[in-house]
Parts: sequence; structure tokens; C-alpha cells
Amino acid sequence: MADTEQPQIYLITPPEIELSSFPTQLAKVLDTHEVACVRLALATRDEDRIARAADACREVTHARDIMLVIDTHLAMVDRLGLDGVHLPDGARTVRYARKELGPDAIVGAFCGTSRHEGMNAGESGADYISFGPVGISSLGDGSRTSSDLFEWWSETIEIPVVAEGALDTDLIAQLAPFTDFFGIGDEIWRNDDPVTELGRLIAAMS
Repeated sequence: MADTEQPQIYLITPPEIELSSFPTQLAKVLDTHEVACVRLALATRDEDRIARAADACREVTHARDIMLVIDTHLAMVDRLGLDGVHLPDGARTVRYARKELGPDAIVGAFCGTSRHEGMNAGESGADYISFGPVGISSLGDGSRTSSDLFEWWSETIEIPVVAEGALDTDLIAQLAPFTDFFGIGDEIWRNDDPVTELGRLIAAMS
């Protein structure tokens, strides 16, 4: 992407949400800041809880013409009226997801720190590739995605790229010229005022 283009926000829900309050909180964030897409990324594997959360979030996002994708659960996309799926396993299921969901659905792939996996996912039909974490995190094996990968990708590959995981203002400022989207979740939801915190992160892009 060109250095003059500001990355878009790809908002990620918390792993647990309180249905009595989160939709209102989400609406405030979406009404204050420009967000391209929301990912429902719940830790639970309870189908009913996921479905109720999806219904609540879809009502908020679709009323604002913002797309809602679901993490992992490919089979729930059509049933819940969602816009696509975010696959956490790199290129492994991209081709299958594309066949199941058709050409119009969003199929995204998280590829960790692997350029090779990202390229394979793109060749298999992914609409975007997500790399991370970009910040220091004790989750997973502790590896990080270097800014060099995003710089190389932006110069070489046309498929949009998402930077996510343990972001802060310094990392956002550093990566803004080389990424199309910032995947932002816990960075704002763990804050008492997610609206203000997202504004602070967005300001770091410029």
C-alpha cells in the first residue's frame, strides 16, 4: 500500500462478552471511529452462546454497514447471517472455506509469523492475511512478526495484510506505512474507556 494511505481498523471482540452491555459498548466505538470490519472471536465453544453473541453483534454492525466475520467457526457463517470467517490455521482450510462459502464471503487467514504460510493462504484464495503478534506477548511460543515482513509484503504482494497482537502506539506508528489493517482487540477492551483508547491508537498512525 502507498505510504499516504492510512491503515483501516479491523476490530476484534474480547474472548468473553457480556451480552447485557457489550453491544452498547461496541456501538459507541463504531459510532465514534471508522471501522472496516469486526471479528467475533469468542473463547467459548458453546454454540448457543456464540449464536446469541453473533446475533447481538450483527445487529450493531450491519446497522452501520460494517462487516462481521467469525473466528474459526466456518459452519456457522451462513446460519448466523455473517459476512465471512477468520481462519486461525494459516493456509490449511482456506481452499475448503472458499468452496463452502462461495466467492462473495470474506475468508481471512492468520499465518502467525510465516511469510511462506501467508503466501500459500493467499494463493488458496484468502481475502486477507493476518500476521502476529507484532508486540511482545507471552502467548504462544513468544515469537513476534518483524516489521520487515510487513514491509516486504506491502512491496511485493497485493493481498491486504493485517497486523495484530500486542499492539501499542509505537508499533502502530512503525507499521502504519506497511500494513492495510490493524487488528485491534484487547488493546482497547481491557481499558475502562475503549472509545478513547482506540482514538489514541488511531492517532499514532499519523
